[in-house]
Amino acid sequence: MGFWLSFLPIIIYILLIILLVVGIILGIKSIITIKKVEKVVDDVNSKVESLNGLFHIVDFTTDKLVMMTDRIVDGVSTLVSKIFSRNKHKNIEEENKDE
Repeated sequence: MGFWLSFLPIIIYILLIILLVVGIILGIKSIITIKKVEKVVDDVNSKVESLNGLFHIVDFTTDKLVMMTDRIVDGVSTLVSKIFSRNKHKNIEEENKDE
């Protein structure tokens, strides 16, 4: 029993030291990995910023196309409503004449 009381703490301390060393190594490796990921993110960010002009042009073009199609749709709808309202007015005038 005395052997186990002196041997087990030594084994536990050795295992804790190994665990501490492995934790330190993993921490250092994760820091290195995070630095590499940060470089990649910065590179992607700079490339996306270089495309901001293109995105602005595309946005401006789509806005103008939407404005133009809205005007066309408004014109066509106004034309159609005038055609139908003329027919409606003619029908009302013919009914008034018949009475």
